[in-house]
Amino acid sequence: MRNYKFIISGIIFAAFIGIVSFETGYKKGSQEDLSYAAEKASSSVVNIFISNRGINRARNAVGSGVIFSKEGHIVTNTHILTNASSVFVEFNDGEITEAVLIGADKYSDIAVLKINGFEGLNPIESAESSNIRVGDEVLAIGNPFGVGKTVTSGIISATGRDYGNPYLELLQTDAAINPGNSGGALLNEEGNLIGINSSIYSKTGTYSGIGFAIPSEKVIQVASELIKFGKVRNSWIGDFQVRQIRLNLSNNLVPALSIIKIDRTSAIANPLELNGISEGEIILKINDLPATWTNLTTALKLTFPGDEILFEIYGKDKNKEVLVKTVASN
Repeated sequence: MRNYKFIISGIIFAAFIGIVSFETGYKKGSQEDLSYAAEKASSSVVNIFISNRGINRARNAVGSGVIFSKEGHIVTNTHILTNASSVFVEFNDGEITEAVLIGADKYSDIAVLKINGFEGLNPIESAESSNIRVGDEVLAIGNPFGVGKTVTSGIISATGRDYGNPYLELLQTDAAINPGNSGGALLNEEGNLIGINSSIYSKTGTYSGIGFAIPSEKVIQVASELIKFGKVRNSWIGDFQVRQIRLNLSNNLVPALSIIKIDRTSAIANPLELNGISEGEIILKINDLPATWTNLTTALKLTFPGDEILFEIYGKDKNKEVLVKTVASN
């Protein structure tokens, strides 16, 4: 009987050791993954300085940037370049070079710089920010307070935040983000870009547990426009006039937009009419939001040429939904 007890106890003890070993190995692997992620992306993140007279890192270190292409395009934040007459980029090895501004978009807070004469640049690898989930582990790389490249860690606290910017759906993280981190990279566990760090929520201006990043898909979209056109093109769905009204539906007054005129003088066919929307019709919803002037203009500003806007059109018997593909207005 004692032998059986000994054998059973041995099996239980071995199983326990196996569980402990497995858990310990898992945690160690996770730490190694984060270290690898930081190392992988480090050479793709640069420090940004601005100057009116020349290079003065002590006074003019303002933020961070991410190498976007092998051709020398660097993505950063528009707000850190305010009033800059000269912009400089510093690499991991301490080398500093002057950069040229290709374009900047104030609505998305994305700007693109260009450096020339450099080979062997390591562009950041990107991941789809739409796949990010609350609770995912992330790393933030930047140049806080100009002290040099720094890595902090945290999780995704929320997605779809606007933080006063109706043009964006920001990622929220508790990874430490301070002044100087703006324009730096927010990474997933694989070391791939999921966002560009943009701002912090703090009464003191320093880290208080809430930071925001522009999702990578938006970054790529805006940066590609800036590189190709030098600006972000406006979306257009035709020249038309609307009047804000209130429609009585089931004894409830709801906001709506009455289409009072569609202009047909443009050389380009009107996208609204091409998709079956006519003068005199009433718009009830825009991208599932109430049909207001603000929501209409926001929808146009949020989209790029080729994107679609969903309209719900009022009908006495049945409402209809119409997808209108936007085109470039300039």
